[in-house]
Amino acid sequence: MAKTYALGLITAVAASASLSKNNCAYADGPFSFSPFSTPSSNASQPSSSSSKQSAPSNPPSSSSTGDAAEPPPPQVRNDNPRTTSAGFDPEPLERGVQALEKISQSSSAKQVLEAIKKQEETRQVELNAKAAEYNALKAQFETERQRVIYDEQKKLAQHQAQTKSQMARYEDELARKRMQAENEYHRSRNQELVKLQEESSIRQEQARRATEEQIQAQRRQTEREKAEIERETIRVRAIAEAEGRAHEAKLAEDVNRRILIDRANAEREKWVSAINTTFDHIGGGLKAILTDQNKLVVAVGGVTALAAGVYTTREGAKVIWSYVDRILGQPSLIRESSKGKYPWSGLFSRSIGTLSRGGNRGHTKDGKAFGDVILHPSLQRRIEHLANATTNTKSHQAPFRNMLFYGPPGTGKTMAAREMARKSGLDYALMTGGDVAPLGPQAVTKIHELFDWAKKSRQGLLLFIDEADAFLCERNKTYMSEAQRSALNALLFRTGDQSKDIVLALATNRPGDLDSAVADRIDEVLEFPLPGEEERFKLLKLYLDKYIAQSETRKPGWFRNLFKRQPQKIEMKGLTDDMLKEAAAKTDGFSGREIAKLMASVQAAVYGSENCVLDPSLFREVVDYKVAEHQQRRKLAAGDKGNV
Repeated sequence: MAKTYALGLITAVAASASLSKNNCAYADGPFSFSPFSTPSSNASQPSSSSSKQSAPSNPPSSSSTGDAAEPPPPQVRNDNPRTTSAGFDPEPLERGVQALEKISQSSSAKQVLEAIKKQEETRQVELNAKAAEYNALKAQFETERQRVIYDEQKKLAQHQAQTKSQMARYEDELARKRMQAENEYHRSRNQELVKLQEESSIRQEQARRATEEQIQAQRRQTEREKAEIERETIRVRAIAEAEGRAHEAKLAEDVNRRILIDRANAEREKWVSAINTTFDHIGGGLKAILTDQNKLVVAVGGVTALAAGVYTTREGAKVIWSYVDRILGQPSLIRESSKGKYPWSGLFSRSIGTLSRGGNRGHTKDGKAFGDVILHPSLQRRIEHLANATTNTKSHQAPFRNMLFYGPPGTGKTMAAREMARKSGLDYALMTGGDVAPLGPQAVTKIHELFDWAKKSRQGLLLFIDEADAFLCERNKTYMSEAQRSALNALLFRTGDQSKDIVLALATNRPGDLDSAVADRIDEVLEFPLPGEEERFKLLKLYLDKYIAQSETRKPGWFRNLFKRQPQKIEMKGLTDDMLKEAAAKTDGFSGREIAKLMASVQAAVYGSENCVLDPSLFREVVDYKVAEHQQRRKLAAGDKGNV
């Protein structure tokens, strides 16, 4: 019995040693022994022990059967020569035998065996618990695997659904793009059709115009040929008449020659006799005077007295007229004035002017514009306000306000001043600053005469000084002469106080050059900029009407028109407001004076044409030429400034 327990103990120790190393025990054969069993039980129940040993290995095999067969365990490498080829190490068995011998020799062998048996039972319980735990883990793993499989199937279904929806969206997008492409193709096709229709209509219109121009050209050619035939007929008729008259004259030549000779002889004899008689009388008178001393003295004295009387009368008249002109006449500095040169001539000239204008003085189309002056609306309103203020100032006997007009040349400063004086009821006088410098020392006297003459106006006078910077510039300039300084001082003296008789209006292109004292006497400053596109359009319409539409209209006065040849009428064809707006856009930078010159050039081009017709092509040609000329002039001016 003790040997049986010893053998089981040795087997258990060996198995525990092998399990501690590889978690399983191997022997030379395929058997495993239970540690606490008799040889009979060992021999009779090999399958139960093997089933117990193989119990922990069943779950992995069962778990792996679902997926694939588990590969065979790897062969253990035998690095110890004492072990067998299967990897069994006999050393633990030997140690177990030694321990068994010690236990058998011990007095408490039975208790030790009991303790070992209990430990083995405890170990078997733990192994069963671990097997149960492993089965639970296996079940949990299977559940988790099923859940993963379900999730994967669900994800696969979702992915398939998403793929189907994406395919549906993609097919919808393709259909929409295909429809858009078809719509774009149809739209482009329609646009091409519309373009082809427009081109066809344009070609038809061009063909119509070409046909019309060809018809007009043929008509003009026919008219020219007709006129040529008429001229040839007249020439042939004149030649025939001349030949007839020459033949008649040749037939009557002898008779006429004899008549003319007789008439010439009679006239010669008559004049010869008259000359002889005259010289006989003159010779007799001279002989009588030369022979009589008293008659000679009287004749010489009479001729001398006559010559002295003529000379004295002429020089006296000059002196008297110069005195009258200095007292009553207009100063020499005045270039233009609404007043007459003399008091009695102002009324006469104004009456003639009123009659020549037909009583429409100051009348305009809209009732607000300043005649031929087209200004920016804000500037025009300000000038109207100043004109009304000037009128009220004159009626209330208040001092007038002096003004300064500045801006580029040709922007209407002089015309605006003239119209302002007319609307405010004042007389108007124009002088230029360039006339002061040539006067030299007499400039001061002429300035005083000018202001004395201006004060004689009963209605008040607007004195407009154009190019004021010519003699009203800074007095510290080195090139300014003493006479110019004196003239400037004289003007400053006469304008030192506010006047109730004179409105001083200065115009300049360079306001910064004016003397500070002159600037101090200015109450209102108005800038005249270059006209904008709308103003240029109005100016083109104004001067088109003035130079083209009304060019053949006769000026009033039947006596003048009685001996004046009727001008050729200008015919306008196809000239519309759109063309004038196009010309206004092209003439950017033009002043009002340049636009007037442009329309005068159009008039000259029309008069230079064969049929005196203004058509769009001729108008565009002249406008383009003048625009190019304007740009070239600006380039030259810029080059001159750069050289300076």
